[in-house]
Parts: sequence; C-alpha cells; structure tokens
Amino acid sequence: WYQRRVRGKVMSKLKTIAIVQLTSTEDFEKNLKEIEKFIEEGVHKNVCMFFLPENFAFISTQFGGALTIAESLQGNLLKRYRELAKTFNVWLSLGGFPEKISDESNKVYNTHIIIDNNGEIVEVYRKLHLFDIQLPNGPSIMESNFVVPGSKLVTCDSPIGKIGLSICYDLRFPEMYRNLTSLGSQALIIPAAFTVATGKDHWEALLKARAIENQCYVIAAAQIGRHNANRESFGKSCIIDPWGTIIASCSNKPSIAIADIDIEYLETIRASMPVWSHRRIDIYNNQSI
Repeated sequence: WYQRRVRGKVMSKLKTIAIVQLTSTEDFEKNLKEIEKFIEEGVHKNVCMFFLPENFAFISTQFGGALTIAESLQGNLLKRYRELAKTFNVWLSLGGFPEKISDESNKVYNTHIIIDNNGEIVEVYRKLHLFDIQLPNGPSIMESNFVVPGSKLVTCDSPIGKIGLSICYDLRFPEMYRNLTSLGSQALIIPAAFTVATGKDHWEALLKARAIENQCYVIAAAQIGRHNANRESFGKSCIIDPWGTIIASCSNKPSIAIADIDIEYLETIRASMPVWSHRRIDIYNNQSI
C-alpha cells in the first residue's frame, strides 16, 4: 500500500541524494580524491546532496589519532571540502570531523558539518554521546579520552527538507531522535563508523526502528572494511524511508547509493498513521526514564 504511488497519484517533488561509503585511512589526500570521484559520479545522476560517513577525512591506526589533523571550521582541509561543494554545486553532509577546540586543548569535538552548494557552512552538530565501551571479546574504546561532548540538538533546512543531525553512537538513544523529530526533522542523518562486532547484530535493526518510530527518512552513510591493522568497520550504508523500507544500500566496498527523498510520501504516512497525535505525553513526557 505505502509505495511510490498512493491512491493512483505519482509522488512528485523528488530530491535525489547519495550516501557515500568509504574505507578511510590516514592518507587524507587519497580519501579526498576518492570522495571527489564519488561526487562526480553522483552529479551525473542529478544528486543534489551527498552524505559522508563519520571520519570521512581521516582514520588513524590509533584511536585518538585524528588529533594530528584536527583543525578549526575555517581550516585548510575543510576549506577543500567547501570548495568541492561549490565546484560541483551540491550540498555536503560531512559526517564527523575532528574539530579543534583550542591550541591548548588535547581534545577535539567530533563534529557533523553541513555545507551548502555555495561552499558555506550552514550548521554544525557536535556529537553528544561518546563511545566509551568494552566490547565482548573485543577492544576497549574510550572516545572521551580525546573527544569533548557537544551540548545541544541540531536541525537545519536543506534541499531535502529539515534534517536532524547525529553521529554513530547517538543511534542507540531513541529519545534524541524523538526530540529531533519534534523539532521538525523529516530526515534523520546518522553517519557512522560502526564496529563489526556491534554492527552485524544492531546496525540495521536500530536504523529501521528510528525510521519507523519517528516516521522519518533515515540516511546512514558508513565506513566499511579494514582501515588498518587495528581497525575495521561494518559498512552496510543505507537509506530507509519512513515506512522502514531500505530504498538504497551500498555494496560491500567503497561505493555510493542513490535514492529519491519524497516529502509528500512522508506526509502521507504521517497522516494515515498519526501516531504523534496518539502519544500520551500527559502520562510519560515528564517521567524519568
């Protein structure tokens, strides 16, 4: 029933987007060239906005190694990505960059940056939930050793509607996405570098849940494969519609996947199953969870 055609009417006002799946390394020049290649490929297919994964610019052999390339939002490396957006006349979602806090600090923000087609920074989100965990039969990862958490939720307007920004581990906190949707988000952006151990069991299930429970598109660009001897990412980048259907996904290698975002379709789902108006916030909105 909920397909691209509703009651015989073909949905219009489509916006074409692409997720970019990468196996980033310490070679930020090589990473940039690969991203440029994928953008050029997508532009020929009328893509207006590209979504890059967490750590798109650089993945070190050691956790915390991104401190070596950390820079401010006006730094030279980010300037090259801004020029890329302007050159190809596209918007970019840069899904997680080590933003320098100060010359004195030995920590960074993990920052999700939205750049418009003029190469201007539209909005930034600094990751709220830090990945401090001991994986069963796996490594101990303490993101808080080198990252300072952000302090606010962030949404912004884009060519595909209002988007809610997040990064990777945020995915496990449904109340965050409930609030982003309450703020008007029509698409939830979840760039990631999920571990293989957690990704194989949780990645797709959590993404689908966020799409279904919030009746939003979910756009999830991810890292894939072995970056170096110490680090491997799960991949499975995908785009999910508000019904919970995967409408595009990347192959098992660096690649792009393209899909149309249809806000009229989203509005049809929300009108036909108005769960937001059925919520009993008089009962549970002020309860501690």
